[in-house]
Amino acid sequence: MKHNTMLRIASLLTIVGLIFHMTDDILREGGLAAHGTNNLTVVFVLALFLYGALVLAERKSGYIIMLVCGLAGLGMPILHMALARNVIANDLGRARGDYLFIWSLLALGVSGLFSLVLSVRCLLNPQWGQSR
Repeated sequence: MKHNTMLRIASLLTIVGLIFHMTDDILREGGLAAHGTNNLTVVFVLALFLYGALVLAERKSGYIIMLVCGLAGLGMPILHMALARNVIANDLGRARGDYLFIWSLLALGVSGLFSLVLSVRCLLNPQWGQSR
């Protein structure tokens, strides 16, 4: 598979993971994201990530945007795990869907790290990311 295609797919998976994660954060009471119109800023940030992954895919600016997207994807599980207090401490926590929340955080971290590594490689060696 072409390197640039792998980077696009990893970035798109990270964007989808960020969408699922932000949805879960918004729906949870007392989560990091509060209810309100401030959550719409996420739409603009994710649209920028999507533009970088699809339109600017083989340009340096696209690689930088995908690098930031990978950092955001990798940062979510780190941020949540560092701030976690008794994430799944009882049956009520499991009933709320914390298992799926943690699974999605780990999947988001993996896809974010993968897209981060690929975008750094493409930035350091532009021929590596070129279509062949």
